[in-house]
Amino acid sequence: MYPLRLHRPAPLRTGLTLLLTGSISPLSHASTEAVDVVITDPVVVTGAYAPTGSFDLPFSIDTVDLSHGTDGQLAVNLSEVLTKVPGLVVQNRQNYAQDLQVSSRGYGARSAFGIRGLKLLSDGIPASTPDGQGQAASLNLDVADRIEVLRGPAATLYGSNAGGVIQMFSRDGQGPARVGAETTFGSDGFNKNHLSAEGGNETAGFVLDESRMDTDGYRDHSAARRDQTFAKVHVRPDADSRLALIYSSLEQNNTQDPLGQTWDAYKHDPRSTAAVADTYNTRKSIDHQQLGMNYERYFGDATLQFNLYAGQRSVVQYLSIPKTVASNSQRGGGVVDFDRAFHGGTLRWIQPVVAAPGNLTVTVGADYDQSKDDRRGFQNFSGDTLGVKGELRRDEQDTATSLDPYIQAHWELGNWTTDLGLRHSSMQMRVDDHYLANGDSSGKKTYQQNTPSLSVMYAFTPDVRGYVSVGKGFETPTQAEMAYAPGLVERFNFGLKPASSTQYEVGVKYRLGERTRLNAAVYEIHTDDEIVVASATDGRTSYRNAGKTLRRGFEASLHSDLSDQWQTTVVYTRTDARYAEDFAQGTQTIEDGNRLPGVPLDNLFGELVWKPATFVSMGVEGQYRSKVYVEDSNTAKPAPAYTVFNWRTRFEQHAGPWTFHQLIRLDNLFDRQYVGSVIVGDGNARYYEAAPGRSWYAGAGLEYQFR
Repeated sequence: MYPLRLHRPAPLRTGLTLLLTGSISPLSHASTEAVDVVITDPVVVTGAYAPTGSFDLPFSIDTVDLSHGTDGQLAVNLSEVLTKVPGLVVQNRQNYAQDLQVSSRGYGARSAFGIRGLKLLSDGIPASTPDGQGQAASLNLDVADRIEVLRGPAATLYGSNAGGVIQMFSRDGQGPARVGAETTFGSDGFNKNHLSAEGGNETAGFVLDESRMDTDGYRDHSAARRDQTFAKVHVRPDADSRLALIYSSLEQNNTQDPLGQTWDAYKHDPRSTAAVADTYNTRKSIDHQQLGMNYERYFGDATLQFNLYAGQRSVVQYLSIPKTVASNSQRGGGVVDFDRAFHGGTLRWIQPVVAAPGNLTVTVGADYDQSKDDRRGFQNFSGDTLGVKGELRRDEQDTATSLDPYIQAHWELGNWTTDLGLRHSSMQMRVDDHYLANGDSSGKKTYQQNTPSLSVMYAFTPDVRGYVSVGKGFETPTQAEMAYAPGLVERFNFGLKPASSTQYEVGVKYRLGERTRLNAAVYEIHTDDEIVVASATDGRTSYRNAGKTLRRGFEASLHSDLSDQWQTTVVYTRTDARYAEDFAQGTQTIEDGNRLPGVPLDNLFGELVWKPATFVSMGVEGQYRSKVYVEDSNTAKPAPAYTVFNWRTRFEQHAGPWTFHQLIRLDNLFDRQYVGSVIVGDGNARYYEAAPGRSWYAGAGLEYQFR
């Protein structure tokens, strides 16, 4: 949820209006037309809860503005847009069964599927479960107005996801009603068809969106189909209130999983897949539906924010566990099948304190979230037939519940700005085991911790600000990380402890005139009980706690409108993430000083955009990433460093009520062969996931606006 009172605060009125009303162009949210107002201080709510210019906040937060569309991107994966955010490493697995891999300052790099270590939100509603597991695919880029990314100590105010927060805000329907359609084709059988309708006025608006994406996949056995639906209706009953209803769905049936590759297999044929992927027809089906409500009301200068959400998610996944292992009664089988029901809500009060000197705002609130999985496991064979659902081997109900109260104060006094926050984070995991042939794994475990943060900023000049931030955080194990204990015995790993951290950050924010913005920060993170892979064999990954780790890094971003026709973005991230003490892993010792796998030391992104006329936009993107270690001993072949370049062009024409657009895109211009992502600690040494060579895409669309 986010406040919409546009007259407060007055100095931010222009930026706030542009961000919260969505499109500037009345004809198309993806317009390439030039914008008269240069926005170098985007207004954000993540980290502050009330609208505040990001330049005025004493911590690292960046905004990706999508109010004019994705400008030549395919709007399929978050990897298309989050590369512009420092501190993040976004790896496209080219595997829609496992989703993207996103890490922030080293958090989340170890995730075998989906996103963990970062909290995902969509319009203030969690896209992460209470235990910290999230799916990037649930954030729909076709309807995004902006994405805010919070990193560092202030992120601990959002619960047990110490790595940061990624929050997407959908646009409001504005202006005369319009309908649109577009289609895009490309390499490896890629095809995306998209339909949309939206419109609104000062009191109400709507957005309807439907898309289908098909691909044969770059690698063998990696075909996927993704259907997404989005519907949003907002109303403003009076000047002091706003209500929004939001529905979204995601469906992927029989998405093929090519698994990882050994180094030799990758070098021999980057498109190859492991033989067991074909033998067991590894695949995953997802059916996700969610309904949410946001309500907001002003009481004088105070603001009440309230949301509720509920939904269901069904997943069936066929793994490649060998029949000889899956036959063992002590194992849970090679088919994961669960039906999840989830719900929750947030209640928040934002109160300016007029009696205090300067500008003091206090926020108090509480978040409640619960997900309940009816989880079953089956053998992945029946007789001699492999890759089918066989006998039952696991049957349990897993319930994750969190209730987190918090308080935050934002105080501006002269040249000083202070943010102080405290959250009591708690998560209970309860297991009710109904399959007792292999013993009773029932039980429960509660994780809880107070997570304070303090950030202080000083304005040296109106355009130069420096800040210091410190915070305590913790990261609970996810259900997937607790699902299997090390060894052959099938039991829940209640012995896994949360990782606790202390984070420090020092940064500077610098405005170089109206058109250029520079942000830079150095950080250090000390973590105890880091959650690491204990073993990953026969389709099972189990986890354990290691000792201490140390992350030190630097990140910087430069955004500049060089002229009315040229814009540039340069983003650099350096993360030196290492173990800070020895620990035993099986029969070997992981030594102090070893690098954390999955975390590149250096990551550099650059983009140059040219808009010579109102009807054309052309961009060149460059990405460098240093080598990536793939397991804790650092002895296996690291994924080598690489540099790739992409090129895109988008055209747009207007004819009366009609708007037409076309796009052409070439990825990996110089046909570089490289490893796009890694699977950390894979026991079969299938660590590597090849990225595509040179790929092309072309698309066209139209939109009709009703008068």
